[in-house]
Amino acid sequence: MNDIEERKNALREEFGYFGSPEERFEYIISKTKGAEPLCESLKTEQYLVRGCVSNLWLVPEIREGKCVFKADADSVITKGVARLVCDMYSGLSPRGVLDFDCEFLSEIGISQYLSPNRRNGLSKLCEKIADFAKKNLEK
Repeated sequence: MNDIEERKNALREEFGYFGSPEERFEYIISKTKGAEPLCESLKTEQYLVRGCVSNLWLVPEIREGKCVFKADADSVITKGVARLVCDMYSGLSPRGVLDFDCEFLSEIGISQYLSPNRRNGLSKLCEKIADFAKKNLEK
């Protein structure tokens, strides 16, 4: 089994316990409590994700050939979903990031329960992650 399938299975198991969308989002939000916020110096235009209702920042980097993503937002739901997405992709190679479709979040009951504006923000976040991975395929 490859790393992407292992991650998908882990997320299916993690979110399979919740019977309602409310429970899923309470869980996602609870995971952001106590998490280290992004340094204020990184909350700049350069890292801002356009198209999101709230302010959302994505800081991507490559470490030892693997993508690492950090995010923060001024909305707890946006912050929680963004951190879930960052955890989903961090540690994968650029090729792995591109092979792991963000649509998977529907399978575990996340994206379809977001408001249209938040879904748009999620889409923009995933686009920004994919763009970063594409730019780093050759490196």
